[in-house]
Amino acid sequence: MRRFPLTAVALVLGPALLLAGCGPDQTTPDAEDATSYTNPVYDQDFPDPFVLEADGQWYAYSTQATAGAMPILRSDDLISWTTVGNGMPELAPWASVGRNWAPEVAKIGDRYLAYYTAMDGESGLQCLGIAAAESPEGPFIDEAEEPFICQEDQGGSIDASPFIDADGTPYLLWKNDGNLIGSTTWVYAQELSPDGMSLVGEGPTRLISNDQDWEGVLVEGPSLWLKDGKYYLFYSANGYGSPEYGVGYAVAEDVLGPYTKPADEPLLASNDVAVGPGHGMVVETETGTWYVHHAWPPDAVDEPVPGRQLWLTPLTWTDEGEPVLAEPSLEVDTHP
Repeated sequence: MRRFPLTAVALVLGPALLLAGCGPDQTTPDAEDATSYTNPVYDQDFPDPFVLEADGQWYAYSTQATAGAMPILRSDDLISWTTVGNGMPELAPWASVGRNWAPEVAKIGDRYLAYYTAMDGESGLQCLGIAAAESPEGPFIDEAEEPFICQEDQGGSIDASPFIDADGTPYLLWKNDGNLIGSTTWVYAQELSPDGMSLVGEGPTRLISNDQDWEGVLVEGPSLWLKDGKYYLFYSANGYGSPEYGVGYAVAEDVLGPYTKPADEPLLASNDVAVGPGHGMVVETETGTWYVHHAWPPDAVDEPVPGRQLWLTPLTWTDEGEPVLAEPSLEVDTHP
């Protein structure tokens, strides 16, 4: 995420990122056409998106922007989004202002739990917290005096992602911030207690690391998807501000692995309409499966832009069970 040295793309975009936010309510140009849609589905700054279906609607959460520490959008169809506002108006006692990243939300019991990243005021590292709410719109509240997870000897901990297994057992995935200290980055996983508020077992399991050339110095943004008895771990790699940023996957027969990477190149990569696509997650609707992610506009070097915009890319599967992400496209002829 933020720790990797930026390329010229992100360096030019830096001021725009500070000024951009969730912006006005947005309707896509082809909203009247029920058979297609236009990317980006939200054209303002909305980094590290996560989408949750709740109460018959979709809610999207992102890394902080001018809307606040936890920007939230709402949609009926994953295409047209309206602004809800800041889902976390007050930070946790342990957290410092200005570095709230990548919240992901799960409904566990009768509460919504947001697993998020913030800067620990004591260590100065990015660490993980849990904030609870009665509604998917918040307010999410974290009253803890210290972070939920913070691997200080591994550079900190970021990008928490909850996963509920087929039998109802909750797990949490995250990444150690090893690239901050010039170390290997790992995606970890560990079982959660039934209420989602504590870890179960002796310690986390390492799932994957940055061991392929295209991944550069980091892997991040893990998201787990269960299909036909196999666990598909989608993740992003390389610098978030780099055109080399993209999406890969690993697969396992068990939620805690071992995981293998069937390919040695990204599943989703930059092209002439989207730069640095990544940090997303899978959703399923009646019409198909989709990967929700962010991407930079292609003219990022030449003119100011809002930042990383919200994209929706079709995800299909081969007969052998291999995921296939469509190339980023402005016009998609299938509607969610």
